[in-house]
Amino acid sequence: MVVLFLYAAFVVYANPGYGMTTVDLPLIGETGGVTVLGVGALLIGLLLMPFVTRGHSVALRLQRGLLPGHLPSHAAVDTASRYLPADSGSGVGGDWYDVIPLSGTRVGLVVGDVLGHGLRAAATMGRLRTGVRVLARLDLTPDELLSRLADLVEQTAQEGGPGRNPGQPRPRVDAALGVSCLYAVYDPVSGKCSLARAGEPVLAVVGRHSGAVAFPELPPGPPLGVPGLPYRSMELQFEPGSVVALTTGGLLQDADDRAAGLARLSRVLTGPPQSLEVLCDRVVATLLPGPVDVDATLLVARTRLLDRRQFAEWALLPDPAAVATTRTAVSKQLGDWGLEDLAFTTELIVSELVTNAIRYVGGPIQVRVIRDRTLICEVSDTGHTSPNLRHAASDDEGGRGLFIIAQMTHHWGTRYTPTGKTIWTEQDLPESDGK
Repeated sequence: MVVLFLYAAFVVYANPGYGMTTVDLPLIGETGGVTVLGVGALLIGLLLMPFVTRGHSVALRLQRGLLPGHLPSHAAVDTASRYLPADSGSGVGGDWYDVIPLSGTRVGLVVGDVLGHGLRAAATMGRLRTGVRVLARLDLTPDELLSRLADLVEQTAQEGGPGRNPGQPRPRVDAALGVSCLYAVYDPVSGKCSLARAGEPVLAVVGRHSGAVAFPELPPGPPLGVPGLPYRSMELQFEPGSVVALTTGGLLQDADDRAAGLARLSRVLTGPPQSLEVLCDRVVATLLPGPVDVDATLLVARTRLLDRRQFAEWALLPDPAAVATTRTAVSKQLGDWGLEDLAFTTELIVSELVTNAIRYVGGPIQVRVIRDRTLICEVSDTGHTSPNLRHAASDDEGGRGLFIIAQMTHHWGTRYTPTGKTIWTEQDLPESDGK
């Protein structure tokens, strides 16, 4: 092809007798106008190419920089992911994925898709990914997290709109409007997963023993920033070793329709057991064998159950005598784990939290300690009031317990449950015991 091009351009079309126009070029002489016009346009195109492709390259670098550099290892799941940017001239879109460590060895899994392309979509994706991580650390339920994220999207759209005169409503046009998102929280202690979705992302679950692929019918939710029904969470029970795939709609773009795309995805996931990295490669190679016009994201996780020897729990009655009994039980458990160095601080933490639960809440109380990468203490009760950290005055008789706990722990917080709340703390393990 190169030889034919050179022959045509510089032998046939360059002949002054070819065509209606000739150009007298310095040092070359009379040349056919077709060659001058064609080669000139080609040279101009080569000079403009860096400027034309600069936007796509910058957006791609921004997108890659905002996505996780590597997925963290976690006691709850093994994970792998793939992100395929659009190859079209419209530029990179705003797909993202994330794995977020949460309290109590739980983990948050998320995929999302921002409409549009280019720098604006990539920047919007970065804002939303940061927003999800911040809201997830507040231990919000999936439906509440999506509701808060929808508020963020709407606020961003209003602030990003063009100027308006006083008294006029704000325009609602922004790349963030219409964002799809699927957020899931998996608990390796119970094997339960709570999920909620906005838009039409895909969730596939492969059973460990059956190998069958299921596409659970999640409660419908409007895309973020679009009015509609309120978001709802759904709880699923996963057996250990189940494979969970979260994808954006772009992964199905090569199929004739959504049903055909899901059927192809199901056939790939039902293949022989293999590593998650190999599975991701197979999914991408099968569903998107060529260039793609829309970004595609795939996040795959294999679930685990926490070893029963890694945690212990006790159910208590709201009796002050239960405080001493719990202290003794926790101390013995730490001795079995070889964590005697943490016994004093852990007993103090458990005593303070159980005493507060008995004094201010009553009702059944549950205490749990978990040995993972940190030592986790959880005290659950039926109350819905979160304690507040404050500095007690010198003449106050109380109010110092939570402050002391905050000084002795690495992290602490409160998460709400359908039956009440759980106050949790995390202590760093001795270096010889850290994982």
